[in-house]
Amino acid sequence: MILSTTPQIEGHSIRQYMGVVTGETIIGANIFKDFFAGIRDIVGGRSASYEEVLREAKDTSLKEMSSRAQMLGANAVIGIDIDYETIGANGSMLMVATSGTAVVID
Repeated sequence: MILSTTPQIEGHSIRQYMGVVTGETIIGANIFKDFFAGIRDIVGGRSASYEEVLREAKDTSLKEMSSRAQMLGANAVIGIDIDYETIGANGSMLMVATSGTAVVID
């Protein structure tokens, strides 16, 4: 499965548009990560724990979207958009939503 943020894939022509596909992931940040991220914010630097959570959520959402495209018979998803949003009480959870157009390419 080819995944792309572009509206086409160089060297391939689109034979059929299969429709919009999405993937959603919601991940809660635990108290220990919050605590250590807070310390990191005070002393400066990057929060590796939150970066890992973001990567994991993005990867899971993309896999879900890809799986839905495959069920439609697509072999690529183009025009992918990735959105990040905090939800829940005090923004305690992270939602990553991906969307794109499932297509069949040559």
